[in-house]
Amino acid sequence: MIRRVVVCEALVPFVTGGAELLVRSLIKRLSAHGYETELVRIPFKEYPKDEILPHATAWRLIDLSESNGRPIDLVIATKFPTYFVRHPHKVAWVLHQCRSAYELCGTTFGDFKHTNADVGLREQIINLDRQMLSECRQLFTISQNITNRLKKFNDLDATPLYHPPPLADRLLSGTHGNYVLVSGRLESIKRVDLALEALALVDRKIKLIVTGDGSQRKSLERKAEELNLGNRVTFTGQVSDEQLIKFYAEALAVIYMPYDEDYGYVTLEAFLAHKPVITTDDSGGVMEFVKDGVNGIICNPEPEAIATAVNELSADRNRATSYGDAGFERARTITWDGVIEKLVSE
Repeated sequence: MIRRVVVCEALVPFVTGGAELLVRSLIKRLSAHGYETELVRIPFKEYPKDEILPHATAWRLIDLSESNGRPIDLVIATKFPTYFVRHPHKVAWVLHQCRSAYELCGTTFGDFKHTNADVGLREQIINLDRQMLSECRQLFTISQNITNRLKKFNDLDATPLYHPPPLADRLLSGTHGNYVLVSGRLESIKRVDLALEALALVDRKIKLIVTGDGSQRKSLERKAEELNLGNRVTFTGQVSDEQLIKFYAEALAVIYMPYDEDYGYVTLEAFLAHKPVITTDDSGGVMEFVKDGVNGIICNPEPEAIATAVNELSADRNRATSYGDAGFERARTITWDGVIEKLVSE
């Protein structure tokens, strides 16, 4: 019988995003279900690229079969390279792999080039992933998008397990105000620049609130100045949960347009606040929840198309309400109970 569970996390110091929030939620839920739970973390970075395999090796050197003379019943690995850890009963719930070596290779968001060194390293990573993930008793992912990647690149079958966002029980519905919301890490792959370019084409009474922080914040602030957006856009930086809940509650809609997203808490957070989501047709896991013309709008990743979507919802608030309500019905069915049951099943 499973009693003691270790959750493995690849730690990126001073960075908190969806992956980190998921791990904390998982530990909390496991404990609530009566399991003695521990977190094991090792720092990780994937640049320069010759650091990737040494960091993966660090996980491979660790045997978590027991601790202080007592057996550890189950290890739950999450993102790369935690599933390199050694344990006789290892389960992987894959958040993502080394994305730059997989789906981001050859895009502006990845740094693997068509050189002998990069091709060789990429092949090593893919082959090692296949080996390490094949050791797992069970293989899960957080989305169908990641399940598809595992099949495409590693020829492995996995089951998606959807889970609610950390704020699920606290999000509220409010009025449809005169602003659209962008929330999350401000990194290039999140494509917040598209929202800024779209705002320049949107009815001037509509404003944009951007919450969160990241390496692209200063660049985005400069872009807003270049587009003469003035007081129409507000960069809040990191905000409290209470403030974020309020921003969701009073938004007209939420714009969420990452490139090939793994999962995306923002989508579900918006829906749980009864807000429609505007996304793009290359946003990956987001489209597992957003249905065009039902609970949101899916458009091309172009400022003109995004601006049209915002203007349509602004002009027809009943439509925005209908989409938001449909989104809520989709998101409220996603719970933690089924996730925990699957992860700890013998």
